[in-house]
Amino acid sequence: MRAHFLRPPETLWEWVADGIRVIGLLSVIAAFAWWTVTDAGILALALPALLVPRLLGSTAGFDVVYGVTVLVAAWSNVIDLYRSVAWWDILVHVVATGLIAAALHLAFQRFRIAPGPDAPRRATVVLVTIIGLAISAVWEMIEWLGKTFLAPDIFVTYQDTIGDMAVGGLGSLLVGILLTRITIGRAATPAADRKESTWQT
Repeated sequence: MRAHFLRPPETLWEWVADGIRVIGLLSVIAAFAWWTVTDAGILALALPALLVPRLLGSTAGFDVVYGVTVLVAAWSNVIDLYRSVAWWDILVHVVATGLIAAALHLAFQRFRIAPGPDAPRRATVVLVTIIGLAISAVWEMIEWLGKTFLAPDIFVTYQDTIGDMAVGGLGSLLVGILLTRITIGRAATPAADRKESTWQT
């Protein structure tokens, strides 16, 4: 993983992916300057998430799509899109949950918790969907904790919670099906191969 993280960008899309991470950092600075500390905090939470694809050694295409989605989801909080556009929350839950589930599935593969790319297709679909449902449940718990102990104005209702979990599961199912046809993890680098071989001996 370290070899993937330190690997310099080579293609245009790899440069774009790293550029998105720079935009994420600049977004936090901009929020401190022109919005509120809370907004800056929300955007700061996105920074570790933006590093995940590079750390896991994902393909540049997935890195870009994932990074854009994370930034859009964070900025949607800041500019209040979730309240002003009725269907926006559903769309973000579908797309973001599916992509985060895919990233976690790749992480499980890297740590040999889940079978690799040669696993049966149905196993990938089921596992990614389960991961997505778990992510949705944890996120709704975080929202509830935030509303209960930090900010009572956070919009949390039973119907919203169940709906968000349902569409998050749907997004993960769709991404799981997609992962049976495409690969989002790049091949291990030579340095990573050597280190992995050392761990196995």
